[in-house]
Amino acid sequence: MNCDRPSSSNEVPKESSKVEGSLVSRGGKKIDDLIHRIRESTDKLAEDGSSRGDLKIVSRAIRELRYAFKVFSQYRHQRKVTVFGSARTPADEPSYQQAVAYGKAMADHDWLVVTGAASGIMEAGHVGAGRKHSMGLNIILPFEQESNPIIAGDHKLVHMKYFFTRKLMFVKECDAVVCLPGGFGTMDEAMEVLTLLQTGKREMVPVVLLDAPGEDYWKALDQFIRTQLLERGMISKQDLSLYKLTDSCEEAVQEVLGFFRVYHSMRYVNDQLVLRLRASVSSKCMSHINENFTDILEGGGFELLEALPGEQNEPDLADMPRLAFHFNRRHHGRLRQLIDVLNADKGVD
Repeated sequence: MNCDRPSSSNEVPKESSKVEGSLVSRGGKKIDDLIHRIRESTDKLAEDGSSRGDLKIVSRAIRELRYAFKVFSQYRHQRKVTVFGSARTPADEPSYQQAVAYGKAMADHDWLVVTGAASGIMEAGHVGAGRKHSMGLNIILPFEQESNPIIAGDHKLVHMKYFFTRKLMFVKECDAVVCLPGGFGTMDEAMEVLTLLQTGKREMVPVVLLDAPGEDYWKALDQFIRTQLLERGMISKQDLSLYKLTDSCEEAVQEVLGFFRVYHSMRYVNDQLVLRLRASVSSKCMSHINENFTDILEGGGFELLEALPGEQNEPDLADMPRLAFHFNRRHHGRLRQLIDVLNADKGVD
């Protein structure tokens, strides 16, 4: 089985020295510095008199993440959607069938479908996507959560002990998040993603709350958010732009694909936020942005630029036009609205 359950704390992976050597040789001084910091931190754990239990958590977490990074690194060129939902949903439920339809639709567009790899909605997403387009992050539980038959034994399946390492991988490696009905775990995952987007701890991705046709699971949550969070001033109205509510599989697919119609990706270069684009922006669209989005600026305006010197480590994106500006790093709901404006641009002056 290639899913690599991490070895016990007394075992040292045979390839560890080879992995470290290849990292240093491939990344030069910057990678070498990071490896040194990791070593320094582990040495300080010993100096601090950390308990055996503390060290076991750190050791296991590092090994889990190392292997997960290794698996996912092979597929970073391919778009992925993380699908959350209940493990208890039977195959004859409308939500299960909705997840099957969504998984199939995204696989037809050559997206990978990442789920928790168990039964219910997680299985349904993989049933729709098929083994080739499925990836899994299974959680090891005391009552042994089995992997669904679509992904079981696949090299794109990772088993993890800790929820926090698993959730990190779910969010770090995806280009979109789609949540179907589920229990505490699904609610936790959905709210965490929205929190990360609202606070800028994760670069912008589309989030879809997907009900089965005619059902109101997420509609009820949306109503709660509006009446309890928004009306009490606990969130801003712009935060509602961070997710889309729908009971249509087609709308859910188009929400994700449409997010990348013009927008490609983002990164900070020094003190500027740089949006990399698939197409140039019309002068009409630029005028609209400069007139209507000044509230998200720390200073200056919006500029169309070529690749910046600080982006030299991404030569495959060098030819894309850029929208650069000094973002205030607070209004992330408005940032999502800006991306929507870019994606709606026809590109014709």
